[in-house]
Amino acid sequence: MAVEKARICLVNLERNCVLESVKAAIESGVPATEIVLGSLSKAMEEIGRLYENGDYFIAELIEAASIFKEAMKILEPRLKEEASRLKTTRRARIVIGTVKGDVHDIGKTLVAIMLQAAGHEVIDLGVDVPAERFVEAVEKYHPDIVGMSALLTTTARYMKTVIEELERKGLRRSLKIIIGGAATTLEFAREIGADGWAPNAIEAVKLVESLMGIRDE
Repeated sequence: MAVEKARICLVNLERNCVLESVKAAIESGVPATEIVLGSLSKAMEEIGRLYENGDYFIAELIEAASIFKEAMKILEPRLKEEASRLKTTRRARIVIGTVKGDVHDIGKTLVAIMLQAAGHEVIDLGVDVPAERFVEAVEKYHPDIVGMSALLTTTARYMKTVIEELERKGLRRSLKIIIGGAATTLEFAREIGADGWAPNAIEAVKLVESLMGIRDE
């Protein structure tokens, strides 16, 4: 199956195979969200584990991210089309970023795309974002929600630092905080004082709208 082949090829860093498999999956009618969440994202999680175990290094992570982004160029129009069906009557403003020490932007970028397609305003701070930048963004943009991502367990702990800094600045009560990424779980979200956790981009959209009390049209 093309979706499974795309996952295997991405783990093995086979660029052409990934792109051909993605195109084949689309042509066979597989939804773009399924290709991303059921194949490419799982591959990236596996690559993250290979990195943590010392089997892959920074060079492999960079190559994997490059292949993923190229595949996303093919998938993005369809992702936006699928996410547009989730449009709501009221928009939320979300500041989003991958936390300090973590340079993985794939999952975070996918969440941003899906949120924007669903009609929300997203301020993307990028990767390796320190607590001070989250604080500055909250003070500048006055978002409804702050979203944080981390792929590695070694960097996920920094999310608590961000929350503590927002609390210290008196900003925590005015917003909701959500987290995601391969290194996070619902239990971890509760442990660090976040308001919610999403396992993937589709669930992130649902979580944002649930926290905001937004209902479908």
